[in-house]
Amino acid sequence: MYRIFIVEDDGVIAGTVRRHLESWGYEARCAQRFDDVLSEFAEFDPQLVLLDISLPFFNGYHWCQEIRRVSKVPVLFLTSASDSVNVVMAMQMGGDDLLAKPFDLPVLSAKVQAMLRRAYDFGPSPTILNCGGAVLNLSDGTLSVNGQRVELTKNELKMLQLLLEHKGQTVSRDAIMTALWESDSFVDENTLSVNVNRLRRKLEAAGLPDFIHTRKGAGYLVEG
Repeated sequence: MYRIFIVEDDGVIAGTVRRHLESWGYEARCAQRFDDVLSEFAEFDPQLVLLDISLPFFNGYHWCQEIRRVSKVPVLFLTSASDSVNVVMAMQMGGDDLLAKPFDLPVLSAKVQAMLRRAYDFGPSPTILNCGGAVLNLSDGTLSVNGQRVELTKNELKMLQLLLEHKGQTVSRDAIMTALWESDSFVDENTLSVNVNRLRRKLEAAGLPDFIHTRKGAGYLVEG
């Protein structure tokens, strides 16, 4: 089931669109926190975003750019300002298509189906893990912390993925070593400590101190 994230501050329009998409078998969610759309996006991990241009706090262009920092998910702009300037602006800000208001729901359905087909018929959907301002996109192996790109090594990516997939739970050192080296045998435990400390320093430099907690004798933990 495809997930569609609706960022529209008109409650009537948002509710109508959500119910219509659900009737087509999609899982749809409407944004609630217009001052923190990116966090809701990361939590829901949608395959398509419907994004109004005129929004409280920040406009749709701003949120499209923020989404583009962490994901290549298709974005369909919804707007009553469908002049050529806004069409060009929407594309330049990272949008994939634009639908002018007022629109017919069957036209919306057709556009949604076409965009999903183009984006996902030939490849897996992106997967996003997030916690405390960190957004890890597994589809392209990128980490973003509050909009800042953080470069990760292959081992750092694997460690962070494992910890985020089990956030709120202690992940044993053996489990991490097995994930990194396919075995917990013949690996010096100090090597794991070195890798964890390097990842911690990168996260701290990006503004996330104490992101990874040590559970002495047990392993490591990222709090949910």
